[in-house]
Amino acid sequence: MDVILPVAGLGSRLRPLTWNRPKPLVSVGGKTILEHVIERVEPLDPERLIFITGFLGEQVEAWARERYDLPLEFVEQAEMLGQTDAIARTRDLARGAGLIIFPDLVFEADFSVLANSDADVVLYTKDVDDPSRFGVAVVEDGRVTHLVEKPEEPISREAVVGIYYFRSMPDLFSAIDEQFERGIKLKGEYFLADAIQILIERGQKVVTAPVTVWEDCGTIEALLSTNRYLLERNETPTTRANAVIREPVNIHESAVLDGAIVGPHVSIGADAVIRNAVVRDSIIDEGATIEDVVIEHSVVGRDALVSGAVLQVAIGDQAIMKANN
Repeated sequence: MDVILPVAGLGSRLRPLTWNRPKPLVSVGGKTILEHVIERVEPLDPERLIFITGFLGEQVEAWARERYDLPLEFVEQAEMLGQTDAIARTRDLARGAGLIIFPDLVFEADFSVLANSDADVVLYTKDVDDPSRFGVAVVEDGRVTHLVEKPEEPISREAVVGIYYFRSMPDLFSAIDEQFERGIKLKGEYFLADAIQILIERGQKVVTAPVTVWEDCGTIEALLSTNRYLLERNETPTTRANAVIREPVNIHESAVLDGAIVGPHVSIGADAVIRNAVVRDSIIDEGATIEDVVIEHSVVGRDALVSGAVLQVAIGDQAIMKANN
C-alpha cells in the first residue's frame, strides 16, 4: 500500500509561520506536523511515501530524504486547483491500494481494520457537535450513500477528517477523470468528496471507520490546542539547572534555559535560548531566543528573537520583536 501525502497548500491560516515554511513542517509538541502523521502510518509498512508538493516543496523533500529510509516519491502540483487535481498527479506511481492523508492534523486511528475490510473505500470520520464546518458522510445500512460539504442542515455528524483508504487507486483515478470531464468543482477547485461520490454512484462499497483523536493544526489557536494535547501525553519528566519547569513540557536537549520559568504546556526546539524569561502555553521553535520577557499563548518561529515586555505573540522565522525601554 502506498501512503499519499498532499502537502502543496499555502497554509495561509498559519501565517506568519508559513510565509517561508510549508505548513506540514510547522512544529507542535516537539515534532513537525508531518512527522506526527508519518509516525502513525509507519507500522503499516507502506510500500512508499508519495508527497504531492507545491509551495516550498523543496523544503519538504529535503526534510523527508534526511529522515526516512522508506522509498520516497515526489510530484508537484504547481497550481492550486483542488484536492483531486493534486491526487491525479500520482497516477503514474500509485497503482494498487492507497492511503491518502492530508497532513494538517494529529490523529489516532486503527488502521488494522483495513486488512479485513471488504470495502472499496474507507473514510475515517469523527462524530462532531457542529457538522456545518466540515464535510460529512451520510451512512445508511453501514454504507456511505452521500458526502456533503459543510451542510446547512444537520444531516450527519460524521465529519470526514482527511484520511481516506482506496483499495484500488486506478478506480479513483477513473472517477477523477469523470469528475474533470463533468466539470464537478466548487469555487474553481476539485474536491475528493465529489470523486468518491462518483464511486458510490458506480456501486462501490464506501464505509467509515472512526478516529479516536482528531486534533487540528490549521490555525495558531488550533496549533496551541494540539500542542497542549500532545504534551499532556508526555510522561517523561524534565529537569534543568537554573530553571523552573512546570510540566507538561517538551524541551529539546540542546535548548539553553538560563533563569527561566517554563510551562505548563510549552514546547521548545533545538538550540533555542530562554533567558530571564517566563514562557507558558507556547511553542518556541529551534534557534529562537526569548529573553527578559513574559510570554504566553504564543508561537515563535525558527531563529526569531523576542525581547522585552511582550505578552502574546505569533511571529515567523527569523523575526525580531523588542520592546522599547
